[in-house]
Amino acid sequence: MAKDNSFDVVSRLDLQEVDNAVNQAVREMANRFDFKGSKSTIVLNEDNLVITADDDFKLKSVREILEQKLVKRGVSLKALVYGKPEKAAGDTVRQKVDLIQGIDKDRAREMTKLIKNSKLKVQAAIQDNQLRVTAKNRDDLQAVIRLLKDNDFGIPLQFVNYRTF
Repeated sequence: MAKDNSFDVVSRLDLQEVDNAVNQAVREMANRFDFKGSKSTIVLNEDNLVITADDDFKLKSVREILEQKLVKRGVSLKALVYGKPEKAAGDTVRQKVDLIQGIDKDRAREMTKLIKNSKLKVQAAIQDNQLRVTAKNRDDLQAVIRLLKDNDFGIPLQFVNYRTF
């Protein structure tokens, strides 16, 4: 009897690369002429970033620098959710940026529905913050990977634990 093949669909961020990108952005801001004497900073917390700048224009510049560094380090910008800029102490502007990790239940259901509507002979199961797809045929699994890559779910997707038996 043939065993099932499977893989997991996850959405993970490499926090070390995010930290490296933040450090590079801070270093670039320290060296740039237009940021001399500025109070602009980027702080990395557990699951978010806090950007502080002198005004909205500098905030936009800091965001651009940060995004450039993240892209160079291979971090998807889909994993960033920007909050509203708000006034902070000392005539500065602060913006919180959430780092999205894991697949929430609604997106997982949406992916499962898409997979079931594709009429492929696969099973999709939601497990915590990931999605497990199993099938007897490897070609069906590869078709599911193509299907998920072709659709935009608003988060970066990785396909891991590809097991064939």
